[in-house]
Amino acid sequence: MTESAAPIRSLGYARVSTVGQTLEAQLAQLHETGCATIYREKASGAKADRRELQRLLKALSPGDEVVVTRIDRLARSTFDLFGIVKHIVDAGGRFRSLAEPWADTSNSTGRLMLAVLGGLADVERDLIRTRTAEGRSRAKARGAHMGRPPRLTPTQQAEVRQRLTDGETHADLARSYAVGVSTIRGPVRGWSKTYAKRRGLAGGGGAA
Repeated sequence: MTESAAPIRSLGYARVSTVGQTLEAQLAQLHETGCATIYREKASGAKADRRELQRLLKALSPGDEVVVTRIDRLARSTFDLFGIVKHIVDAGGRFRSLAEPWADTSNSTGRLMLAVLGGLADVERDLIRTRTAEGRSRAKARGAHMGRPPRLTPTQQAEVRQRLTDGETHADLARSYAVGVSTIRGPVRGWSKTYAKRRGLAGGGGAA
């Protein structure tokens, strides 16, 4: 006797962006569709690490169906949408949007949609990389500092060099400025050779 397939669980996901918005309309549609469990949250769709969304994805079992009222409830960017839907499909689940009938990965149209999303996500990722690189180039041209701001001001860095010359240790200075020893070593890079000679740490003067 052939065992019947386990029933598909319909897991709903409802989201609004701001506290002033309500979830009632989405919840009603998802309940009417047959979603017994609905994950709901108030968070920006631009955030991929939403808590309730992550709970839903972890709870997925093969054969489960994830349902949203509209695609933009799941994600706002093509890149994030593709990543989330691919995770659902790779876990053996299905994805369906009520407002977009073509967004149903249980049929060929939906699978084609997933492939197209993958291509669009690649294009979006390349555009983001290009914009980021261009932004960095413009910032560097303006003389902007890239990366984290220095822990010590230029004046403090000059003080560090002078105090090292006067004989204080890296550890003493680190305690004095409440920073790590590596931060103290930063201001002496490119200057440490002179400092090392004065401290008797540089090479040279050995037996021939």
